[in-house]
Amino acid sequence: MIKPANRTNLVQEYYFSQKLKEIEQLNKQGHNVINLGIGNPDMLPPQDVLDELIKTVNMSENHGYQSYKGIPELRKAFAEWYNTYYKVSLDSESEILPLIGSKEGIMHISMAFLNPGDKVLIPNPGYPTYRSVSLLVGAELVEYNLKSENSWYPDFNELEKLDLENIKIMWVNYPNMPTGQPASKEIYKKIIDFGKKHNILICNDNPYSFILNDNYTSIFEIHGAKDIAIELNSLSKSHNMAGFRVGMVAGNTYFINNILKIKSNMDSGMYKPLQLSAVKALQQKSNWYSSINEEYKKRRTLVWQLFDKLGAVYDKNQTGMFVWAEIPQKFNDAIEFTDMILDKSKVFITPGNIFGSNGNKYARISLCGTTKTFEKAIKRIEKIN
Repeated sequence: MIKPANRTNLVQEYYFSQKLKEIEQLNKQGHNVINLGIGNPDMLPPQDVLDELIKTVNMSENHGYQSYKGIPELRKAFAEWYNTYYKVSLDSESEILPLIGSKEGIMHISMAFLNPGDKVLIPNPGYPTYRSVSLLVGAELVEYNLKSENSWYPDFNELEKLDLENIKIMWVNYPNMPTGQPASKEIYKKIIDFGKKHNILICNDNPYSFILNDNYTSIFEIHGAKDIAIELNSLSKSHNMAGFRVGMVAGNTYFINNILKIKSNMDSGMYKPLQLSAVKALQQKSNWYSSINEEYKKRRTLVWQLFDKLGAVYDKNQTGMFVWAEIPQKFNDAIEFTDMILDKSKVFITPGNIFGSNGNKYARISLCGTTKTFEKAIKRIEKIN
């Protein structure tokens, strides 16, 4: 028996990977589960993105290895996108690094800046990958609380009371997943000040800016943010291109160069037709985003109805691709609540505890389903009440 590396004992199979196996078995038994759990965009990318992909795939010169730092056209398109929508100036040559998805970027950043034993500030609740990647590189986790009574923003008085020695990175994510809390320049300013005070690299994960949100905000809008912060972004959610695996990280030249040292040893560049297609995506006018959001608004209204029937409570000011709701008090935790729904109605929604202990009394529904799908789910829920 060949024993696996010790690091494999530090993490478990991704929750959704496990749950999809369970759903697959239920479907084999003929139950036809409605999956409302995963944020997997179901609408098409912009048409000119698809046209560009088809055209460039048929060009023989596009199938070789590409630059580790992305083609110049893509870096320039990212810079222009940031300038147009975030009003942020980035140098396309030295401050932008395209990635094969921002999830992979979390690993690149962690490997570039964390040594075994370094500490990482992880939000609770928060994206599970921050936790798992930190553990895989040998870092020590230090959770910081996000709570509804503080609008799901960091409590800086509480943060200052933590042992901040050896804290190397702080993961931040606004608009927030899973809570849907919008970004705030005031909070970004406090986060940047906190990072500078304690010499902590601020890593802002920013993939949800364009979903049900007209206030596009980047942490780089804060004066001096580039001194201490980097920002991840992605086309997965904003342009319905999750399978394309196109993301980016932005930051000052020092940060980008160190991330590139890791990235260049882990991949051999992104397929050029995908990069050229991404350029087209980044050139979309604001009305394209508006059209996508009109559909999400219709879906969100139905999700509100679904949660109403379940007796869950939610904030209508949320942004992003999900609706986050507090479960009825009669349930011990989110697992009990969501398992009951799956068992009785064959509708799967995500228990909030997979994002951290502060999500134990919450559940999340993805907007990535047709209106007919949500209407069907509502009818099933009605039968169990």
